[in-house]
Amino acid sequence: MPRISLFADESGNFDFSRKNGASRYFILTTVACPDLAVGDDLLALRRDLAWRGLGLDTEFHATSDALPMRAEVFALLRRHRFRIDATILEKAKAQPQTRLTEETFYRYAWYFHLKHVARQVCRGNDELFVVGASLGTKKKRGLMHAAVKEVVRQVTPTVHYRTASWAAQSEPCLQVADYCCWAMARKWERGDCSAYDLVKDKVGSEFDVWRRGTHLYY
Repeated sequence: MPRISLFADESGNFDFSRKNGASRYFILTTVACPDLAVGDDLLALRRDLAWRGLGLDTEFHATSDALPMRAEVFALLRRHRFRIDATILEKAKAQPQTRLTEETFYRYAWYFHLKHVARQVCRGNDELFVVGASLGTKKKRGLMHAAVKEVVRQVTPTVHYRTASWAAQSEPCLQVADYCCWAMARKWERGDCSAYDLVKDKVGSEFDVWRRGTHLYY
């Protein structure tokens, strides 16, 4: 049976205020990969960059990578086949009960995302492997992973699934998700579509959850 690997990354923070540094949106982005070739090639690019004297101290990370390096990563992504899905939550429109804790809001974000995306990327007899980037402390990572696992159990069309929570530096496909999520965030937070335009042909869905909402809670 086919195995679909779904790698996730998030943009934004859990600061529900108008303070400096608080993001307007929380964006959950996944990349659905029919194979892992894009991750293999990203590792090969890292080795090649090191040989050219442009090595990284850590993993690829779109926010901090230098512009020439970022251009090479996007050029690589454009050559591969995968699907991008993004769920956008404008935080000021989130009702208080959806953000009682960070874990609560995170679970809602994953539910809104996967209830649509899971059925788009896999069928009843497929295997689905969902991998999220680990967040925060060990306790927090456990709570976040438990939230993802519960949502997958609720909405996936297949019983053949597994979930994992890994550090981004350990899995190159999570770094692919990081780049795609960064492109989404630049578009929504700043109105800058330059990176988004490089991968927009791979976007399967881009769902603004509360697009029709008008009430702001802060």
